Amino acid sequence: MAKHDVMFSIPERQLGKADVEFTIKPDGKAFGRLKISNGTVVWVPKDKTYGYKMSWVEFDKLLQKHGKAENG
Repeated sequence: MAKHDVMFSIPERQLGKADVEFTIKPDGKAFGRLKISNGTVVWVPKDKTYGYKMSWVEFDKLLQKHGKAENG
């Protein structure tokens, strides 16, 4: 299984003003970025400028349907 390095930066302002962004690098190679805001979550694949956006309600439904249950 690949080791995923997850890097993040948190802006010094309220989340409503700027996204929190996570950079995902399995085995040190670019994979994509996950942007989190008050209203949406956006996945931006590597080498792309634009990403895939969904609301938190849609994200909840997606993970409940396709995600693996976890304790904790």
